[in-house]
Amino acid sequence: MQLDLNLLTALDALLEEGSVAGAAARLHVTAPAMSRSLGRIRKATGDQILVRTGRSMVPTTRALAIRTQVHALVQQAHHLLSQQQELDLPALERVFTVRWHDALTTACGTALLTAVRSQAPGVQLRLPGEPGTDTPELRRGEVDLASSSRPPVLPDIRHRLVGHDQLVVAVRPGHPLTEGPLSIERYAASEHLTISRRGRLRDPIDDALATCGFERRVVAAGPTVAFALQLAPETDLVLTLPDAVTRTARDRLGLITLPLPLPLQMPAVPLYLLWHQRHDEDRAHTWLRDLATETVQALFAPPATSA
Repeated sequence: MQLDLNLLTALDALLEEGSVAGAAARLHVTAPAMSRSLGRIRKATGDQILVRTGRSMVPTTRALAIRTQVHALVQQAHHLLSQQQELDLPALERVFTVRWHDALTTACGTALLTAVRSQAPGVQLRLPGEPGTDTPELRRGEVDLASSSRPPVLPDIRHRLVGHDQLVVAVRPGHPLTEGPLSIERYAASEHLTISRRGRLRDPIDDALATCGFERRVVAAGPTVAFALQLAPETDLVLTLPDAVTRTARDRLGLITLPLPLPLQMPAVPLYLLWHQRHDEDRAHTWLRDLATETVQALFAPPATSA
């Protein structure tokens, strides 16, 4: 059965106005056109809908029974197909999945959750760990917002640069590297832990050292920044980490932060937020990614100093 949904609009107007002429004027069509629509409605419903009584028309029992439902359906259709309304954050109910690097989630997750709860208490956040392999979760709609140190290569994945981070060295208090200036020789000779969810024992630091003629002693690879930070206070392992996203965690653990040796200065690490283009005009998603941007960019503000 093929339905002409325009008949719902005509039926709504006929029931509201109670006449063919009034419904025609309301919808800006001619009276004959509206009369033809009434004929088609009668055929589709098997009911007269409006019957003449003297000089006026009155709704049938069936028409009275369906009037409220017809009007609600027409209003829902108009709302569905019209331009998006203003976002009502206190009334918003939605689940967002935000998949960030574990260090970024640790650094910003609490602030993001607090901001979301204060503005839109009906919104739920999922903050899953990063997967073991790269998957097209953004394209499949399984993830709403992701983080990356590289811009995407797929044309349907949008990105926003939210800051740059510098690599620093983190060690326990009393570590031998804290005694005197940190030279590239002493840095390379220390025992290092790499951070790789795939267990890689080599990263760009090793390539930079090789160009200077050095090779460091990597003794282990840890899956997450959180794991690496937990090892540092109890061992002589040297961690090379992004500064801003790990600053709070390092301070909480009492770790000592040192700059990379001068010959080993590395380019700043960019941080991007990623989402799929399907969300470009989604006002709720726009609100979330703007809020996430503000939260993350707060990490890169200069640390406050006491007077």
